[in-house]
Amino acid sequence: MHESQFDPKILDRIHQLQEKFKASGQDMLSYLEGLLYADYLTYWEYINLDVLLSLQQPKTSFKDEKIFIIYHQITELYFKLIISEMEQISEEDPLSEEFFKTRLERILMYFDHLISSFAMMWKGMEKEQFLKFRMSLLPSSGFQSAQFREIELMATDAFNLVTLSRRSEFDYHSPADDLFENLYWQQGAIELASGEKTLTLKTFEKKYGKKLKELIEGYRRKNLWQKFIDIENPSRELIDLMKQFDLKANVFWPLAHYKSAVRYLHRDPTDIAATGGTNWQKYLPPRFQKVIFFPELWTEKEMEEWGKGWVVKEIFGEEIQKND
Repeated sequence: MHESQFDPKILDRIHQLQEKFKASGQDMLSYLEGLLYADYLTYWEYINLDVLLSLQQPKTSFKDEKIFIIYHQITELYFKLIISEMEQISEEDPLSEEFFKTRLERILMYFDHLISSFAMMWKGMEKEQFLKFRMSLLPSSGFQSAQFREIELMATDAFNLVTLSRRSEFDYHSPADDLFENLYWQQGAIELASGEKTLTLKTFEKKYGKKLKELIEGYRRKNLWQKFIDIENPSRELIDLMKQFDLKANVFWPLAHYKSAVRYLHRDPTDIAATGGTNWQKYLPPRFQKVIFFPELWTEKEMEEWGKGWVVKEIFGEEIQKND
């Protein structure tokens, strides 16, 4: 068949492929022959569906444990999407405000899904089942989600994540090792009785400590805040998106988690310890930790009352009504 008998669009693609393979020193004919023998791609193969559906492996016979596993796996996938957007912002050079806003809007969308999806936890499981099967999970804990720690360290200068009582002792130039040892979440995995690190924290540090310290150093100049201050005359819209991200990550998300913990782990007059021995009562409420990614964007009063309104409405108001 003569070239003139081919669809011009097909010929154009063939010439483009020829140039592509020629530039990389590859034989285009070999690749075309491979296409002749290759099977058509299916949906289940493309997303590895069989593998995905085999990843739920409960440790007990309680049916609702599968809900617990799937929910956390979905959460980690959303975290991966958020990290992907943050990586794009950090690597874009030069970074335009429009590019920045588009990626932030995606991040906010993912957080909205995360926050609303927590209903799967406090509506989707029987309390009695959860309180039993959770004992088989020790010492693992959602505290050990390294991806959420990555999101925090990619968002802000690491000294903003130091435990509140020591935050003023650190700054932009503090060594990564010192910053890591004093991050706020370290205090959430200290045994109340002994003051020692829990096994949950020790195993987490062993697996992820080196990577997270490298992340502190690697994102010292390219975290979201540093990229934001490089934007000349940022718009009100971009500022509002940054503040929404701060609220969703540091108020609405942990409080959705806290609301679930209250439902399942609260007993009057005592509280059940979380898996891994983490002190969830002091660790989750934003008003105790006051983790704020972008303090420069908030007023003193807003930071002083960080998370207070949501707690009163969603947590304490609900509990007071129940106790009454």
